[in-house]
Amino acid sequence: MSLLAGLRDTKAQQTTLHPRVGRVFVHPLEHAAFLRLPEHIAVPPTVRLTYHAHLQGHPDLPRWLHYTQRSPYNPGFLYGTPTPEDRGPQVIEVTAYNRDSFDTTRQKLLLLIGDPEGPRLPYQAEFLVRSHDVEELLPSTPANRFLTALGGLWEPGELQLLNITSALDRGGRVPLPIEGRKEGVYIKVGSATPFSTCLKMVASPDSYARCAQGQPPLLSCYDTLAPHFRVDWCNVSLVDKSVPEPLDEVPTPGDGILEHDAFFCPPTEATGRDFLTDALVTLLVPLLVALLLTLLLAYVMCCRREGRLKRDMATSDIQMFHHCSIHGNTEELRQMAASREVPRPLSTLPMFNVRTGERLPPRVDSAQMPLILDQH
Repeated sequence: MSLLAGLRDTKAQQTTLHPRVGRVFVHPLEHAAFLRLPEHIAVPPTVRLTYHAHLQGHPDLPRWLHYTQRSPYNPGFLYGTPTPEDRGPQVIEVTAYNRDSFDTTRQKLLLLIGDPEGPRLPYQAEFLVRSHDVEELLPSTPANRFLTALGGLWEPGELQLLNITSALDRGGRVPLPIEGRKEGVYIKVGSATPFSTCLKMVASPDSYARCAQGQPPLLSCYDTLAPHFRVDWCNVSLVDKSVPEPLDEVPTPGDGILEHDAFFCPPTEATGRDFLTDALVTLLVPLLVALLLTLLLAYVMCCRREGRLKRDMATSDIQMFHHCSIHGNTEELRQMAASREVPRPLSTLPMFNVRTGERLPPRVDSAQMPLILDQH
């Protein structure tokens, strides 16, 4: 209960730090700094704390600053390399959450970003360490061990860490949950001493060509980083800033007129052109074609008819008689239907027997006759 109460009663504190431009900055977020326990009491290993950090007045951290924490049982880290544009004061607010009691406490970090101290570091090399995660190299002990081991491959001189980046932030894949698989870390180191012959050979085009073919790179010296650090020598990059880059020429504005060129000779004058002929051809030619087609169609339909006389002469008499009889009967039926004065056929009368031809009076059904005539 005293442990939880210590976290609950903690007020926001402010710590002043001094990051340097172009130098790696690492600040651990220890559980003891937020629990404020007495010196003789150690932090129990079962305490679970997580952190959330952001720039004051903003929801996230600055672009150059990163945060990582492997699990609630491990400390968190704020790390990154400030750029010249980040020079000046920055306030980082850190909130700690107790996952057991849900208590929170806050702490402010005042970052006074200034210019680097010491000599200029124009020779910079970046290595990919595949045997570690980023939080394993952020503490000072493994970082100094890496610099000490790297000194055996470099010319004698002081080496300084310039940047530490997780391979996941550079497009790397999350490793499988298998023992021994790590995310990988990019470590950038700078020095005032030129590169050694060994490092130059590793970063040579011939070495990269061997790596592209699946062969080991050219390494003429003993790998002093092994076995503690497994470096991917096919991903080593060297940058030499000792020679200043030439400044880009500032373009001078001209008068807007292109100079004479043999491949570009625009005409100086445009001659006049009459478009009447083109317009007449465009309009009259389709009209003439349409008129000719109309005359041809009229000649075929109207002037090529053979006539009724030739048709009748080519038809046989029997076929003509048959056609005339059908035509005459049709006209007679139409006249009979129009007059309506012809008596009804006997077959339609009710007293006519179709089979015998006898004329019988209509039969009256006595069952349908009323008994008293006045009832109908």
